[in-house]
Amino acid sequence: MFDTLSDRLGGVFDKLKGRGALKEQDVRDAMREVRIALLEADVALPVARRFIDAVTEKAIGQDVLRSVTPGQQVVKIVDDELVAMLGGEDNDGAVEGLNLDAKPPVVIMMVGLQGSGKTTTTAKLGKLIREKHGKKAIMASLDVNRPAAQEQLAVLGEQVDVATLPIVEGQQPVDIACRAMEAAKLQVADVLLLDTAGRLHVDEALMAEMKAVAGVSTPTEVLLVVDSLTGQDAVNVAQSFSGEVPLTGVVLTRMDGDARGGAALSMRAVTGKPIKFAGTGEKLDAIEAFDPKRVAGRILGMGDVVSLVEKAAATIKEEDAEAMAKRMAKGQFDLNDLRTQLQQMQNMGGLGMLAGMMPGMKKAKAALAASDMDDKVLVHMDAIIGSMTAKERAHPGLLNAKRKKRVAAGSGTQVQEVNKVLKMHQEMSRAMKQIKKMGGLKGLASMFGAGGGMPGMGGGMGGGMPGLGGGMGGPKGPSVDRNTLPPELRDMLDKK
Repeated sequence: MFDTLSDRLGGVFDKLKGRGALKEQDVRDAMREVRIALLEADVALPVARRFIDAVTEKAIGQDVLRSVTPGQQVVKIVDDELVAMLGGEDNDGAVEGLNLDAKPPVVIMMVGLQGSGKTTTTAKLGKLIREKHGKKAIMASLDVNRPAAQEQLAVLGEQVDVATLPIVEGQQPVDIACRAMEAAKLQVADVLLLDTAGRLHVDEALMAEMKAVAGVSTPTEVLLVVDSLTGQDAVNVAQSFSGEVPLTGVVLTRMDGDARGGAALSMRAVTGKPIKFAGTGEKLDAIEAFDPKRVAGRILGMGDVVSLVEKAAATIKEEDAEAMAKRMAKGQFDLNDLRTQLQQMQNMGGLGMLAGMMPGMKKAKAALAASDMDDKVLVHMDAIIGSMTAKERAHPGLLNAKRKKRVAAGSGTQVQEVNKVLKMHQEMSRAMKQIKKMGGLKGLASMFGAGGGMPGMGGGMGGGMPGLGGGMGGPKGPSVDRNTLPPELRDMLDKK
């Protein structure tokens, strides 16, 4: 979503960071370009103006202009102000989330215009509450206007394994809400999610219906669901709702789309309500807590390593990671291991998702695009390995020309693609053997300064890109001549 804005800001900051010293006029010129970038991204004018004024006031201070790295200091100030504009963090540094500690059943009321994604978001939250918070939830559709809206929620409820209120034909929203409250109490549910009806625009009938439902259900949370792709109008809709209904937060849907991002940047400042969640895809697990600091990091090209680690933790089984780490420590790496790594990358969202969360994501995405690689490459590679026999996967050296032709035919690919997979395996296997020579993962860790970093495909949550080992920590290993290392390891060291 923020690609265009990120590119514009990246260009501005590259100019600042390329100078040894900054004058006040340099900062003001840069802030003028930042203002244009924000307005082009559809950020509300008053919000953009306040943001630029706050950054300029701090950036032209003597501490910044006389700093050894003034360009970096300005980027830090912009980062802090972006976090503040997106909602900031509370005193404990925690992201604002749902208030589920009230007396059960905690009522969460979903409101918004028709087509904003309320029903799907309701199911996503139900799944999140059940899996992450371990609470029993029940969902009820109060939308009697849109055809099959209640049936849609029932189907989604089966998919996410969350109970839904049985449908009674002809019952009105307020009566459905009362029945849902009784059902939640009888079933000893912790949370009741009410999916209210929407309209194509804000009108009196919509507001009156929502107020009536809120009156009988006394919701703890009233979440406004807004489609990010509606741009600046999303902010206007949020402003209209916040003036009529006691909102407690906002959920932005389709954050994975190609909108310019102005809605997300303006929402908190205009409504005064926190953005609590962001929908990042169509799948029912594609929702994440909205963290201002992480979003600011993505906008400024700093990446979102924390989210990447969380995705790794959610998709990679610890016992599998430990087993992989032990094999790698012994220098063992066959095609079964490579296939596991490829599948883990797919489960984490594919190459594009991983590149988008990496620090310097602009360059990472550009490199990915230049190489013509996409997620289909992972699928093709998995198909190639899957077309091999178990013996061939364990002993790739058996794959002669005749066997390669058979594998290519079985996977619907060319022999050249089979060779590429085998070459990748050879390079990674060579790297694993080199790691063993350096004293295993602990020896490699000493070269990286220990401590880990990217999500650990291997020993839990420490060190390395997918396929390059596990948790790296411990005593120093033997010193190694860099020139003796394989190219991939030298590249990793250079990046550090």
